[in-house]
Amino acid sequence: MSDRVEIEMPDGVRLHAEVSGPADAPVTVVLLHGWCLDRRTWRHQVAALAALGRRAPRVIAYDTRGHGRSAATQLRSATLDQLGDDLAEVLRRLAPTGPVVLGGHSMGGMTIMEFAHRHPREFTARVAGLLLVSTTAEGHTHTRYGLPESVAGVLRFGETFGAGVLARSGPWRPHRAVLPALAPALRWLLFGDRCAAEALGLTLRSVGRAPLSSIGGFRASIGAQQRLATLAAIGDVPAAVLVGDRDRLTPLPCAESIAAALPHARLTVCPGGGHMLPLERPEEVSAALVEVVRRANRGTRKAARRTNYRKAA
Repeated sequence: MSDRVEIEMPDGVRLHAEVSGPADAPVTVVLLHGWCLDRRTWRHQVAALAALGRRAPRVIAYDTRGHGRSAATQLRSATLDQLGDDLAEVLRRLAPTGPVVLGGHSMGGMTIMEFAHRHPREFTARVAGLLLVSTTAEGHTHTRYGLPESVAGVLRFGETFGAGVLARSGPWRPHRAVLPALAPALRWLLFGDRCAAEALGLTLRSVGRAPLSSIGGFRASIGAQQRLATLAAIGDVPAAVLVGDRDRLTPLPCAESIAAALPHARLTVCPGGGHMLPLERPEEVSAALVEVVRRANRGTRKAARRTNYRKAA
C-alpha cells in the first residue's frame, strides 16, 4: 500500500508523490523519473524494494512539476535548476531526517546532479547512495539518436527549434490524439531490442499526459547541463550507473563519464537495452537499486555502532 500526498513548492506549484514502505525504515529511497514521463516508470523497482520485507526502505516516488499528476509550471521554472530545488524541498518535507538513496532515470538523474550542485551541504549530509540510469552529466554532448553525426546535428537543431515553439504552447495535450501513430517512432527512439507491450503502453500514456509546455520547456536546460565536476566532488557515495548499449538518447559515453567521475560507482551495460531501462530491463535495474540500498543500510549500521561506541567510551 502507498499513500498519495500533495506537496506545495515555495512558488505554489503542487507536486504529486506516492510514499510507501515502513515509516521507521533506516533508509529512504527517492525516485525521480525522466523527461515527459512520470513516477510510474519506477513501478517494478518500487515492488522490488517492498519485497525486501523487514529490510524494506521507505520509498518516495513523485511526479516532477509539469509531469504526471503534478501541476503545470511556468516556462521560467522549466529548468533543471528548479528541479534540483524541488528535490531539496521534497526531502525537507517528506524525509527531513536520516540517510537517503536517490534514484534517477534520464532527466531524474540530471535533477539529482543539480541538487548536488545547488545544495552541496544537504547532499553530503543526507545522501547514502545513488542509482543513475540512462542519464548524462554532459547535456546533449553525446546524443546522436543512433545516427551519423552529420544527420544527428540536423535533427538536434530541428528538435531544439521545435522545443522552443512547444515551450510557448501552454498546458495543452493535443498530441494524445496522435500517439498511436507516433508509437513506432517512440518505440525506436526509447527502447532497445526488447519492448513489452505494457512498457510501451505505459510510456505512451505518460508522454500523453505531459503538456506541450513541459515537452518543450525543459529541453534547453537538459541540453546545456554540465555537471561532471559536481559528480567528481561527491566523494565516496556508493553508486550504480546503468546504460543500455542501444540507448539513442544517453548512449554509453554518457554513463562512462559519470562512472569515471564517481570513484565508488559500478557501471552496468545492458546488452540490447535502450533508454527505458526501468521498464524494459526491470530486473537489472531493481537488482542494482537493491544492492545500493543494502550498501547504504550497512553504512548506516556502521555509523550507528561508531556513535554508540563513542557514547559508551
